[in-house]
Amino acid sequence: MNHWMRVALPGLVTVGLLAGCDRGVDFDDEDEGQGRASRQAAPERAAAGGSSEADQVARERGLTPADVVAALKTYMPSGKHDEYVMFASGGHSGQVFAIGVPSMRLLKTIGVFTPEPWQGYGFGVGEDVLAGGDFEDMKIRWADTHHPGLSETNGEYDGQYLFIADKANSRVAVIDLRDFETKQIVKNPVAISDHGGCFVTPNSEYVIEGGQYGTPRGWEYASIEEYQEAYRGFVTFWKFDREKGRIDVSQSFAMELPPYWQDLFDCGKFESDGWIFGNSINTELATGNVDGKSPWFEAGVSQRDNDYLHIIPWRKAVEVFKAGKVEKMRDFAVITLQTSIDEGLLYFTPEPKSPHGVDVTPKGEYIVVGGKLDPHVSIYSIARIKKAIDEKKWKPDPYGVPVLDYDATKEAQVELGLGPLHTVFDEKGYAYTSLFLDSAIARWTLGGSYQALHKETPWKLVTKTNVQYNVGHVCAAEGDTASPDGKYFVALNKWSIDRFLRTGPLYPQNLQLLDISQPGERMPVLYDMPLGVGEPHYAQMIKADKLKAWSIYPEIGWDPHKQAVESTAPKAGGEGVTRDGDRVTIMMTATRSHFSPEHVRIRQGDKVTWRITNLERTEDAIHGFALPIYNVNLSLEPGETATFRFTASKAGTLPWYCSEFCSALHLEMMGYLLVEPAATARADAEDTESALVRD
Repeated sequence: MNHWMRVALPGLVTVGLLAGCDRGVDFDDEDEGQGRASRQAAPERAAAGGSSEADQVARERGLTPADVVAALKTYMPSGKHDEYVMFASGGHSGQVFAIGVPSMRLLKTIGVFTPEPWQGYGFGVGEDVLAGGDFEDMKIRWADTHHPGLSETNGEYDGQYLFIADKANSRVAVIDLRDFETKQIVKNPVAISDHGGCFVTPNSEYVIEGGQYGTPRGWEYASIEEYQEAYRGFVTFWKFDREKGRIDVSQSFAMELPPYWQDLFDCGKFESDGWIFGNSINTELATGNVDGKSPWFEAGVSQRDNDYLHIIPWRKAVEVFKAGKVEKMRDFAVITLQTSIDEGLLYFTPEPKSPHGVDVTPKGEYIVVGGKLDPHVSIYSIARIKKAIDEKKWKPDPYGVPVLDYDATKEAQVELGLGPLHTVFDEKGYAYTSLFLDSAIARWTLGGSYQALHKETPWKLVTKTNVQYNVGHVCAAEGDTASPDGKYFVALNKWSIDRFLRTGPLYPQNLQLLDISQPGERMPVLYDMPLGVGEPHYAQMIKADKLKAWSIYPEIGWDPHKQAVESTAPKAGGEGVTRDGDRVTIMMTATRSHFSPEHVRIRQGDKVTWRITNLERTEDAIHGFALPIYNVNLSLEPGETATFRFTASKAGTLPWYCSEFCSALHLEMMGYLLVEPAATARADAEDTESALVRD
């Protein structure tokens, strides 16, 4: 065989693939020098055959067979669309990222908890949504977004809504995927930090927000010396009204938990439908070196060999809430810890030391827990859990919560490597777990009914692929649904070190795309994606054809917050400025390349309501509206109407302009706001009054 295999791609140059592409050679592991040697040898192999432009590029860049195959698998020609969209949390940016797969192109940053000027979010419009996440008179305009959750129907992503939690301030946001815009933010009144949110029940009846650090009830003040008595944990059940596309706070509630540090949660399905599972750390009830003698937190919370998997029958909890067996805390319904124990709403079972991930298998039979200080993942059977509960195989913890017998609930353990964290699944009966300390992804086999899918020894490590570096969360194509796709897998790595050009001491996170389409031992890395706009903690990947995003709003005068036509929206021919005392209303329309009206004259001190409608019906015919001094920048998509308000506290002449390039005459799309000084306005009014008197 020639050293180059020709693959003709219509409309493109002929691409040469170096010999060996079809031999299953893994070029990813450079730790032993194998990959490095292959790269060094590539130019020599290339020189032995082939003379096309592609051959020359491969020789000059020292590309290996794996490099060329990876490029072909991830390259998205102009005008072609990705198969999947991955929604990744934006970490400290407070936003959500929509990323195409397999191209790994950033498609959109969705403004959520932080103002986002390109979308005009928080700069004239969106303030009411952002204000929903404030606490009393304290504005909160940053977030640490962690766990996005796509809405589901029968355990499958349905592409309608996306939920995202803010770990720093214990808030939850609702994003409508028809226009990829945030519609609601709710502030948890009883918890001040979370980590295990958001995860949805199989039909999105509830959005689950797990807590994080123990705090006093309602996070009121209590001395740290009172930790065991006064501090508690929480898990919150936000009722989602799908028809309205909003969380119904009045029908939501929380469950009080012991002050162990609750972590991630996941919802059961099929066999485990009606149950949720959450893990915990700090069953030691450590409080840090508060007395000068106790261990620091990092040592104190890692002393025991086991922590507790939380097991909650959520449908039963809803019945208890509806029966009124709750207490009000900051006007929010809470099922107390004692009520949960009395009503059989809370069970524990031991889990690996310092666990982090808890993930339910596609058919709902098993719950997988990774302990980051234990080389194993532990697999629990929901059938065993139910049996242990029925047979009362438990002992109470110090708070009276039943702790189920570990051997009675455990199905299997699989040794994977150092630092197992999070697990996702494919359609071939494999599970994939991140190994934080090994900086690797482990593929291993599920047992039970999944064994027939892969016909390999169940509960066994199959292979590992190195990633760069310190991988945390992972994501596979529909990998935590009832029917995962497999094919693509993304490692969300915390470190990048030598992966990209340096941009100062703050390095980007590294998202690495792996090919998991083939069974067995081959899982090559296809692509490295630097993401320098926040830390993506977690992600979910949905088939692109499930998303039914609008290209234009359904009608002119559409209010995206209401997802309906706004009756007060300006219409063509109805533009103008009206005054009622010191209250001024401006009705404006925008179309290429003109604002109507072009001039607005008001007085210093006026209270202004400004409404604008984009009259366009052409796809991507977007207009912006930028007004200096008053902190206004809007994005007006075709058909959209927006309203902003301000008090004209500063006099002056302010040109406004279209801030989204829209046409050849874009620069000419502008106008003037003339704010007459208060003294001048009063003098003019007095002159007018005097003239009327003389007349």
